[in-house]
Amino acid sequence: MLLLFGGLFFLLFGRMLQIQITGQIDGRALAAMADQKYLRESVLKANRGQIVDRSGEVIATDTLSYRLIAVLSQDASKGSKKPQHVTDFEHTAEVLSKYIDMDKEAILKRFTGAKEGAYQVEFGKAGRSISNETADAIKKEDLPGIRFFEDKKRLYPNGNFASYLVGFAMPEEDEDKNVKTVGKMGLEKTYNKQLTGTDGKADFKTDRWGIQLRDSKKNIEAPKDGQTIQLTLDKTIENFTEDALNRAEEKYHPEKMLAVVVNPKTGEILSMSQRPSFHPGTREGLTGNWLNEAVEETFEPGSTMKMFTLAAAIEENKWDPNAYYKSGHYEIYDQTIRDVNKVGWGMITFLEGFQRSSNVSMAYLLEKLGDQTLIEYFEEFGFGKKVGIDLPNEASGILLANYPSERLTTSYGQGSTVTPIQMVQAATAIANNGKMMTPYVIDQIIDPNTDKVVEKHEPAEKKSPISEKTAKHVREILESVITSEHGTGKKFALDGYDAGGKTGTAQIPKTSGGGYIAGDGNYLYSFLGMAPIDDPQLLTYVLVQKPKLKAGQYGSDPTSEIFTSIMESSLKYLNIAPDAVQPDESLKLKDYTGESSEKVTASLTEAGLKPIVVGEPGEVAEQSPSVNTKLTKGSLVLLKTSGATTLPDFTGWSKKQVLVFKSFSGLDIRLNGEGFVVKQSLSSGASVSDNDPIVITLEEPEQHNQTKPESEEEPEIIGG
Repeated sequence: MLLLFGGLFFLLFGRMLQIQITGQIDGRALAAMADQKYLRESVLKANRGQIVDRSGEVIATDTLSYRLIAVLSQDASKGSKKPQHVTDFEHTAEVLSKYIDMDKEAILKRFTGAKEGAYQVEFGKAGRSISNETADAIKKEDLPGIRFFEDKKRLYPNGNFASYLVGFAMPEEDEDKNVKTVGKMGLEKTYNKQLTGTDGKADFKTDRWGIQLRDSKKNIEAPKDGQTIQLTLDKTIENFTEDALNRAEEKYHPEKMLAVVVNPKTGEILSMSQRPSFHPGTREGLTGNWLNEAVEETFEPGSTMKMFTLAAAIEENKWDPNAYYKSGHYEIYDQTIRDVNKVGWGMITFLEGFQRSSNVSMAYLLEKLGDQTLIEYFEEFGFGKKVGIDLPNEASGILLANYPSERLTTSYGQGSTVTPIQMVQAATAIANNGKMMTPYVIDQIIDPNTDKVVEKHEPAEKKSPISEKTAKHVREILESVITSEHGTGKKFALDGYDAGGKTGTAQIPKTSGGGYIAGDGNYLYSFLGMAPIDDPQLLTYVLVQKPKLKAGQYGSDPTSEIFTSIMESSLKYLNIAPDAVQPDESLKLKDYTGESSEKVTASLTEAGLKPIVVGEPGEVAEQSPSVNTKLTKGSLVLLKTSGATTLPDFTGWSKKQVLVFKSFSGLDIRLNGEGFVVKQSLSSGASVSDNDPIVITLEEPEQHNQTKPESEEEPEIIGG
């Protein structure tokens, strides 16, 4: 026995000595095994990139939320006075069902259906994206084993806001049970790779209960947030658009609506929305249609197409506004083209025919121009091919031009199909003095980890089929569509601004069997317009399909209400001088950079303007508005200098003016609301530092929609 136990002792001693010398057991390093047991890795979640408007205002961002788990293993309660695992399945399920979107039976099934030996269970979609308020409420129930982990939730603070453009992202679980936010639609999907960040991690040693050891070092690999997508959208103009569409939807209940606002000088999309719409955060209102219809859908445009036929005729010197033709009908082979009222208006001039939106006038104009020539112009305007906008799945439309009858109907917008973005692009050539601009919606992509611009989009001019002279001539005629007693666009007149544009009433093709849908109101009503007409700053396209019209209402009612509301509010917001002001009462701004702010201030004050120096008296470094902008008396001019900034009285300032002041001053200005300033947290004259927050409260101006007297109403007409 002595020899046996002695042998065992020396054998054990030898084994211990071997392990101590080699540091290994069964070929595995003991230190590594210890590290594996006590080393913990904590994931540091990266933020998904933000989507912001042109001024940096948030459209989509990540916010803190919580993920709910239930600990089932009794091991979690070892060494603890209070139970750390779920002890009462029934009670826990009943309480949780009050707070999460899961009934009691489904929660119980999670508990009882867990794999044998499972440490914890989760609750799928119902247990993710839990708000701080809900998490706090559940914690107060003091349920054993119920724990929360910090998570990320995609937040869309503006609700229904360019929803089909922005799209949405939602949590998705991969094969390894890791949950990541993934873009499912719109920009969130298209730029998912750029928006997705890279998670970091923190390695540290813990005791058996998971508590970090005092002397252990934490090795941190910082997360890299996703890139920021800055759009050309203007949040205020987008809100004007959303509000106008909401009012029209409530009043007319159309099948579809769409509105696009663009800066014709650059091609920047300032707003883009459609109805029906949905809330990106909840997906409430989302239908089976996931198309951004401004880019991905095609339709017959109707009479808005006539402005491009007119432009081609003027460019080819085939337009004689005072020449007469016989309205009513036009024969081509075995086909009869009729005017909208079937009988016409007798012998009228081509100018009156355009104002009345006569289809027959287009037929006679085409005889002079040549139908093949017209198709060539339409191709140069960009119809029948993609414009190349920085959005996915763009449709190209179809130019029907195989037969003379097809070329004729195309001249007034029937048969051939287009996209709204093609119409907008073509119209920039008219609004921008013969320079056709490619529409775009991405301003730049920024890496927030380095603040470097990764990708920058600039205005891109395309070869235009018309000259500056032609563009100005077309605008004069488009203005007469609104101002003439015969014009179909009288309802589209703006308060304080001269506008021009073309109405359209297109038939809607049947989904099967050929032909068009018949019946009152079963049309696609549209308007493509611009203002101020002498030098258009905004171009807006509105479509309303199959509105529910009451007796005395016409298709031009919803389209005009949307157009006038968006344009009047947006032009005022952009500080565009009204056309009603006489030329000698307006002032064109010079380039004041490099000049003395005191001299410039005196000069501008004498001219009736309101100069604001952002900084101390000295040399002007920047100015807003820019050089050559026309301003009326009483308009604000911001002059950036250097040095400390004194707060002005912001009352009555537009949001854009406040944002320019914020940019010039670098102050911590926080905006609350939309429209114009009504209140500020710090009084004027106060001297503030970069660290002092200043809260500015804005309110939207009342919308004034002109109501036309009944005597001015005209029946809606096909092609009008």
